[in-house]
Amino acid sequence: MKVVVWLTILQVVAAKAVPKRQVCSAQDFSTGTQLGVALGATSRFIPRSSVEERQVVTTTEALNIGPVQEGHHDKTSSVSPRVSVVTTSISSGTAQVLPHLSTQVPQTTGVVITSLNTIGLPTSAPIISTSISKPVTTLSPTSKPTPVTTSVLMGGTSDNIFQPVATNAPPSVIGTRQDHPVPRLGIQPQHAPISTNKFYANFFLGSQTAGTWTHPYSVAWSKGGGSTQSWGMSISHIDADQKVYGPNSAATPVQYFINPIGIQSLVLSAVELGASTTLSMDTLTAFSASVNLLPSAGAAPVITFPLVQGMGFVTGIYNGGTPVIQTGIFFRSITKATLNPKPGVTKYTIILEDGKTWLLYASGSPIDFTVVNHGLAQATSNFNGFIQIAKSLSGDFEALYDAACGVYATTTTLSGSANGATGSYTLSFSKGGSAHTALLMFALPHHTESFSPQTASAATNLQLQTTTKGLATAVVADSWTMVENLPTTMGFAPWSPSTGAQKLSFSAATIQTILSVAQNEISQNMSAQSNLNSMYYCGKALAKFAGIVYTIHDLLDNSALAQAGLNTLKQSFAVFANNKQQFPLVYETAWGGVVSTASYATGNSGVDFGNTYYNDHHFHYGYFIYAASIIGTLDPTWLKANKAWVNTLVRDIANPSPLDHFFPVSRNFDWYHGHSWAHGLYETFDGKDEESSSEDTMSAYALKLWGRAIGDSNLEARGNLQLSITARSLQNYFLYTTTNTIQPPNFTPNRVSGILFENKIDHATYFGANPEYIQGIHMLPLLPCSTLTRTPTFVQEEWDTYFSNGRAEKVVGGWKGILMANYAIVNPKAAWSFFASGAFDESWLDGGASRTWYLAFAAGLGGAP
Repeated sequence: MKVVVWLTILQVVAAKAVPKRQVCSAQDFSTGTQLGVALGATSRFIPRSSVEERQVVTTTEALNIGPVQEGHHDKTSSVSPRVSVVTTSISSGTAQVLPHLSTQVPQTTGVVITSLNTIGLPTSAPIISTSISKPVTTLSPTSKPTPVTTSVLMGGTSDNIFQPVATNAPPSVIGTRQDHPVPRLGIQPQHAPISTNKFYANFFLGSQTAGTWTHPYSVAWSKGGGSTQSWGMSISHIDADQKVYGPNSAATPVQYFINPIGIQSLVLSAVELGASTTLSMDTLTAFSASVNLLPSAGAAPVITFPLVQGMGFVTGIYNGGTPVIQTGIFFRSITKATLNPKPGVTKYTIILEDGKTWLLYASGSPIDFTVVNHGLAQATSNFNGFIQIAKSLSGDFEALYDAACGVYATTTTLSGSANGATGSYTLSFSKGGSAHTALLMFALPHHTESFSPQTASAATNLQLQTTTKGLATAVVADSWTMVENLPTTMGFAPWSPSTGAQKLSFSAATIQTILSVAQNEISQNMSAQSNLNSMYYCGKALAKFAGIVYTIHDLLDNSALAQAGLNTLKQSFAVFANNKQQFPLVYETAWGGVVSTASYATGNSGVDFGNTYYNDHHFHYGYFIYAASIIGTLDPTWLKANKAWVNTLVRDIANPSPLDHFFPVSRNFDWYHGHSWAHGLYETFDGKDEESSSEDTMSAYALKLWGRAIGDSNLEARGNLQLSITARSLQNYFLYTTTNTIQPPNFTPNRVSGILFENKIDHATYFGANPEYIQGIHMLPLLPCSTLTRTPTFVQEEWDTYFSNGRAEKVVGGWKGILMANYAIVNPKAAWSFFASGAFDESWLDGGASRTWYLAFAAGLGGAP
């Protein structure tokens, strides 16, 4: 769950040095050595190569490329082969065939990062383990409780659920500042706030050389480094047989699987790009961004790369520069097609020395390439138009690519609707190039499972491997529509998909058992437990007490005691609504969001789990939104003074509309991937990541409940839709039953992902390696939404793998309570007995959870006697 900074280690190839495959260990990170690197970022520390290395002669040295008119701009390009290239006519076109490589080794292994970088950063557990003092006095029931009735609605109808929550400025109680510790590298001015947690963030962070995963391809700015020492954009696609498993690759399950980075299969560059090249970005949205390569600061872009999630081609738009194609794997042959696939489109087939085939389509002015050597081909003239790259698995799919070339995606627009318990969302793709050609885009498994019939009919048989999401399926259509069943009957009470909403009626004995615990817990010092130095821990504490108040009010039918607890809860919540907590919130305009002032005050980027740097906001603020939902439901008069403050948190993590100019659209939830990303403004060479899938679920659940509390039916519908999508996505990518076919079969016996990155999955946590940590981080908090994502089959298989036969009894601290509350999903009677036992030890509770709710949860699922 806790996201930390990755060291910049991709830049392992210095100019005129021998590239090495790196398998980096924790010791490597702790003994990092600063190297002079060709990729241009000399201020980062990278690990020594000490585990595994393989000699690969660099392109410039072994093949004598030399600078090919680097940094110059001519109308024509005089270039000739520097190796013995054989040009021959074949049935499909004119082939330039290179001589056999006798001494050089293609750079096909790349870099593998096996360790988590935790140097100088917090590795705190997500549970509150401080001792909780016993109440000095018992809270007395209020003589005049506020009458209120909670109910479960069946879902409304809306043709547009993505309407703004609000469009005004955040409340004045939340101060404003214009600075942020992280600079906006290369980002051109734009009206909309910048998304901090999106797939393209590496291009504006740190060295700007870490990868971006659009799926199924990844791209990275070479910045003079790697085996090509290019200044262009490198393109990579990793097949399943290239994944690295470890630390014992023969084990089942393995701890991790990783996709090598730094493999420069092809690089789109230009003669004009050289050591003075800079990278800029513009038009950043929730689904897309444009990346520009400029020959020098302030110059016009030579190449622009429109990056859109799922794009079928990697497209480079050339603005009069001379194209250069490079490779670190080396060309075997380049064939220009005799017949163009379309008027104005030139096609090349590129076979690399690893035996893989890539297709190049050039749309625009006429273009010819001369193969200079095994690593470089250069156009013979300047070019205005766009070049598209795609990987071809076999000739069977070339006709599909031929038909789809000449058009490229520029961005994606999200829309959605709800009708009762049915919801749908549509990804509509804008495009450039040929307006009459349908786009080829790649869908992930959770998309194809929920395709509408019309969208399903546009799916093809072409599939390419992704890094962590199984096989992506090519779909030829300008929009996709996905349909989901919405959990509209889920409310605050224990719930399961099989039974839906039920009127819970506990026996007098059950009520008395829970009430005896609740009277003690509601009397605890709420202020002391909630006014901490961490928004995360504060939110958990407030959510804990809100759950107790709800249980007393609705499930124990004791409105007088609930009112007394609610009054105290409102006082504790007011500390934050008035921004009087230890580290107040601030709205910073540099990126556009509400952050803790902790890093501003301390200078520590990792304080409060990196909240100031936009780590984990949906976790932190989700707990506050959940607590506010209960307060507002039990006391609707409270909403008038607090709605704007809570809505500000909602807008920070889940703004649904570009009409809200104060926050980026959907900061955390990724509507392409179907889950959120926790990682904020830190450069990371394995991409964004998320650890706690259950807290991701909680944040969507909180949105749903808050929408219901304030009467915002669109927000409630979005929460329901987000919950359904999250459940589908988690069950494919994070939580594994024996029937999972998405993730590698030697990894799924882990049962959970651990930490899922864009480029790898590591069955680990940032705070420890105990099984209860790794599995439990995907359990907490246990709420009604837990049963939607964590199916009984999954829970039982996970329990049998790690915690059966007395193993759970040996777990200590708050993790024991989490395990047993989770066990209520499959064995509520055993869970009830555990929490109702007279021998129950309070140390078995996470300080952000209550025994009161755990008892009610187990009872509501059928565990009470």
